[in-house]
Amino acid sequence: MEDIRADRPVDLVTTLARARSPERPGPDTPAGSPVRPWPGPSLPIPEAGPATLDLRSLLRLSLAASDPSGRLRPTPSAGALHPVDTELVVGAGCSLPPGRYGYDPLRHRVHPTGPPPRDTPPGVTAELDVTARRTASHYGHRAWPLLLLDTGHAAAALFLAARALGTGEPEARLDGRTGTPLAVVRVPPPGGGSRAHPADSPRSPHTSGETPTPAELLARRSTPPPLPGAPSRDALRAVLATAERAAADHLLQWCAAVGPPRPGLLERAPDGTSLRRYAAGEARPTLAAWAAGQAWIADAGAVLIAHGCPTDADATQVRRAHLRAGFAVHLAHVTARRHGLAARPVGSWQQADLGAALGTAPDRDWVVHALALGTRHADEEKRT
Repeated sequence: MEDIRADRPVDLVTTLARARSPERPGPDTPAGSPVRPWPGPSLPIPEAGPATLDLRSLLRLSLAASDPSGRLRPTPSAGALHPVDTELVVGAGCSLPPGRYGYDPLRHRVHPTGPPPRDTPPGVTAELDVTARRTASHYGHRAWPLLLLDTGHAAAALFLAARALGTGEPEARLDGRTGTPLAVVRVPPPGGGSRAHPADSPRSPHTSGETPTPAELLARRSTPPPLPGAPSRDALRAVLATAERAAADHLLQWCAAVGPPRPGLLERAPDGTSLRRYAAGEARPTLAAWAAGQAWIADAGAVLIAHGCPTDADATQVRRAHLRAGFAVHLAHVTARRHGLAARPVGSWQQADLGAALGTAPDRDWVVHALALGTRHADEEKRT
């Protein structure tokens, strides 16, 4: 049996099947260093000059830790274990000289690791990889789906930070074709424009008319449960629209589980202007059981669900579906906050065969990721 604590699983398809099973993880193991041991001395990130890409702010808004433990960061992570490692390929027009740099999110510093490739474009390209041991230390054999989701969240955090800073249009590569790096985000310098988006790049969220502010990005946090209070249909439609637009992939479908007075699953209508029933019946208690027994989900106001990734998906499809689910849920989380909602990503799913539960063919339509939603006023009433 493979060692899930290794940097790569021997067989990602087999690993996902095991993660989806009811098998429980064993005792916790040491997580190791919270930061990859980059070679050489560390350097501060200089202030940006006129018309240069402000790498200090880009990383502060996306990946940097804001507490000594490293748990609090602008991007969520399963168990606050933060397994994603970032290497920067810096070209012209940045606040760092051209080169390759390993990023230390705890100290907000960089380690030079070598010269840039000869064809490095202006701006920065962030290559995202993971140290599996950090997440496996708590989640054991369930770690790899979470590692991929966390990488998607980190890519989205960089993407949104670039938009908030007004850089050239960022691009995220989440095609799942490579295991190293798992994802790549390219950010051109201000006024640097962008290459045409490849067919496998997530669509830019700018089409929703929402560009986040730096303050919004620094304030985003996963709301601790409970998350009571049903969101309005307008808010649900906006959150669903953001997720669908961000994922832009036939491997994933999106719906939202809601409770009384008409419990069921809702999806966006084809025209995008309304919601329609995807299935009838109360789904939240079942989702709570599937989500590692997190009972509070049964009382959440609503649960956004990304589903798909059949059992026979190959390794590329598995990576792609989970990376894009993390990316899309991250953007949906920001939209939820803009609509006054509390929100919390939910990434660990066992026996969550949604298609089979709805009476269709088994092993075709699994829950991949979710975002629990509630209303802020309900949360505030509880505290008072």
